[in-house]
Formats: sequence, C-alpha cells, structure tokens
Amino acid sequence: MSSSIGQNLKISIFGQSHSEAIGVVIDGLPPAEEINLDEVMSFMARRAPGRNNLSTPRKETDTPEILSGLKNGKTCGAPLCAIIRNTNTRSSDYNNLIDVPRPSHADYPAFIKYKGENDVSGGGHFSGRLTAPLCFAGACAKQILKRRGITTGVHIYQIGNSLDDSLCMESISEELLDKIAEKDFPVINDKKGEEMKKEILKAKEELDSVGGIVECCVLSVPAGIGDPMFDGIENKISQIVFGIPAVRGIEFGAGFEAARMRGSEHNDSYYYDENGNIRTKTNNAGGILGGISTGMPIVFKVAFKPTPSIGKKQDSVSLENKTNSVLEIKGRHDPCIVHRAAVCVEAAAAIAILDMMC
Repeated sequence: MSSSIGQNLKISIFGQSHSEAIGVVIDGLPPAEEINLDEVMSFMARRAPGRNNLSTPRKETDTPEILSGLKNGKTCGAPLCAIIRNTNTRSSDYNNLIDVPRPSHADYPAFIKYKGENDVSGGGHFSGRLTAPLCFAGACAKQILKRRGITTGVHIYQIGNSLDDSLCMESISEELLDKIAEKDFPVINDKKGEEMKKEILKAKEELDSVGGIVECCVLSVPAGIGDPMFDGIENKISQIVFGIPAVRGIEFGAGFEAARMRGSEHNDSYYYDENGNIRTKTNNAGGILGGISTGMPIVFKVAFKPTPSIGKKQDSVSLENKTNSVLEIKGRHDPCIVHRAAVCVEAAAAIAILDMMC
C-alpha cells in the first residue's frame, strides 16, 4: 500500500486535505504503553497551520479523536486509530486547478495516474495536511522511545541563504533539544532565526516562496540497531522522510561534504570514554555505519523545496483544451513550509527508530 509503511510498527495514513477527516492507523505498538494526549497535542501544535504570518492563514485545531487502541490511556494491543477533522476548508479556491495543474506540484502526474479523478482541493492526498496524522504517530513513538532513554530533536538549519548554528554532532545535549522544541521558531540561534523570518516574509511579499533545510538528531540509540543493505537505519528513516511533501534530499552525518574529504579527515576514530563506552572522536558517519547504529548521535539533514503554490502567474497548460495556459493560484498557502515541517522530520525519525527497536 502506497500510504502504509513499517515492518514491525505498521502505519497507514488516510484522507485528503479537504475530506471530512484525515487519520492514521498504527499497528504493532508495544502494549501497556501510556500515551499522554496532552504531550501529543503539544507535539502536533508545532506543525499546526495558521499560528502566525509566516504560514497559511488556514486554521485547524488538529485535535485527534481516538477511535481504538487505547484503554485507560494505555496501548491495549489493538491497532491505534485516530482521526483529525478538517473544519476550515475552501475547496472552491482550487476549481481552476482541475484543468490547469500547478508547476512543481503533484496535480499533473496524479491526473494521469488516477485518470482525472484525483482530488485537487488543498492538494488532496498529496497535501502537507497529511503530515498531521504522521505527527500524531510520531508523537506516540517519541513518548515510547523516551521511556527507553532515547531522545529525538530537530531545528531549522537553513532557510533561503540564512543559516542557523550547527549542532555539534559528537555531543548533543537533551536539554538543548528540549529548549529548541519550546520555541515558536525552532532554531538554536534566535538572531539567525530572525534573519530566516525576514527571508520568508520577503518571499511572501513578492508573492513567492522559499525552501530550506531541517537538521534532526536521535540521541542514545544503542549500538547494533538496524540491518545492512536494504533495511539500514538510513533506508528506514529516508523512506518515511520522503513521505513528507516537498522533501528534495537527505544526508546523514557529513553527507555530501564527505565527497570533498579524504579518508583521514572523514574517518571517525574510536576511543573509550570515562564510563568504558566506545565512542568516536568525530561523527561524520552520523551515528550509522553499514546501516547499523554506532551508539553515537544519529544526525541527518533534510532539504525542502519552495512551496509550489505561489501568487505569481506561472506558465502551465489546459488539460481539457490541450493548449498552453497561464495559471494564477488562489487560496491560502505557506510562503515557506520548513518551520512547520521540522517537527514532521522528527516524527519520521521517531517512527523509524521505534519500528526497528520493536
């Protein structure tokens, strides 16, 4: 199933941006795990739309309704199913997209694949709206991992040409990740964050959009988790991450920079720390070798394209008339999705790691 993923922890996401509801079914959660719904809501609020002038004015409460899987607040062995109602939709804004597809959006390939029956309202099943149930699943996974001593965290690394401070890949503190998560704009350096906001508002003013990069890490994953070849940690994380709309690339550790390094620079030398644990002096591998965790922080970056729905006129085609056309997009759209997508990347990491640890 194209909307399902997972080997031990199976997740299926359903719904469209403007359907009555969207939702998720999570099968394989360990039993007797308490799920704190207040913490779930707090996690999901980091993704929610309409919070400020940096995102779409569409407002949704994104309150999950639990249909099954919890008993007295704990997982009971049954699949955990939750739905999120869509309450603030304006489908008429998308009527012209039935005939004229948006450049850089899934409208055209979906039209071909589904023989013209695809739902274009709000992007349908291809909308970033579908990351809300993904974040619900990630919030649950994050709580379960936390009880196993594993912490996830994320920050905006780049928007346009503005860069945040980098995480120290060898020693990332849980306190720093918690501090970033509490911010409305999740960056390490707030001054750099203000520069990023200016980039977003400038693009918005010019009826345009801007992309960026999110950096994510997972702390205290024990060495030996994962498998070689096609079931490695990179494979599992990447597959879920690419389910987030607008993702264009992912790199682990030193990433593409490794191509410009020599082995003597890139190799992570081992040593015993004061507690007798094997660590590495550097972490260019991003905590993963051969698809298996090394015990160092798992660190990766995810690149996001600019939002395709922009106010500028764009060249497109009329599918009905088979002629060239000019598209003027209406509706409510994000000038940048990076600050809302950051928590989605964290959700993807939590789901992938819990799946492998189950």
